[in-house]
Amino acid sequence: MREFLYSRNAVFEALRAQRRRVFRLLVAEGVHERGRLLDLLRLAVQRGIEVQRLPRSRLDGIHEHHQGVVAEVEPYPYVTLADILEHARRAGEPPFILLLDALHDPQNFGTLLRTAEAVGVHGVVIPLARTVTVTPAVVNVSSGASEHLLIAQANLAQTLESLREAEVWVVGLDPRGVPLDESHRHFLRGALGVVIGSEGSGLRELTRRKCDVLLTLPMRGRVESLNAAVAGSVALYLAYLARMTQFHTE
Repeated sequence: MREFLYSRNAVFEALRAQRRRVFRLLVAEGVHERGRLLDLLRLAVQRGIEVQRLPRSRLDGIHEHHQGVVAEVEPYPYVTLADILEHARRAGEPPFILLLDALHDPQNFGTLLRTAEAVGVHGVVIPLARTVTVTPAVVNVSSGASEHLLIAQANLAQTLESLREAEVWVVGLDPRGVPLDESHRHFLRGALGVVIGSEGSGLRELTRRKCDVLLTLPMRGRVESLNAAVAGSVALYLAYLARMTQFHTE
């Protein structure tokens, strides 16, 4: 089974990450080969990847937002929770894991993956069913960040139990949680799993019960809440800052 990645950043990061096989590049005839496109073409030559130049209409038939380049690749290579924990161990860092409880919007998923990669998350866990997966659209929204992340598909309840056994503290982001302030910053340090719920209903009840603590972002404005991607990104950055403070003071 093969799929097509599109847009210059997504394709470039897929080539750079080298986590999945790239069968060929399709480049629109007449496109200006400069900047990021020139970088990825040079990378394709280094990797020995076939480059085909085709009429733009052929690429339009794959996706309208191709930006002049499409890559035919193998499906996304999912990993296991054990792989993620091992990655953290090899990095010499306490695990930092993002868990998504039935997220459905590719835009939100891609945004969270981009943030997760930026703050050094060791891996992401998504449910086995009824959730968005790593599709070409998600890769595009994440600007290719998904290609550098370890992402596992697993039973979320069992995963949360496994994290507890591994002494990873699990924080659920939930509107009914305790408002996050300075007195709760210690919850975001050390071995940490951050759980984000779905766009509409938030965390499922079973997931909520398996979290060690439920926190919510304090709000001063007139809107009632932030969407899943924004709230999750804020929480990840707060955890990143708390971890950096911990590392620098140890």
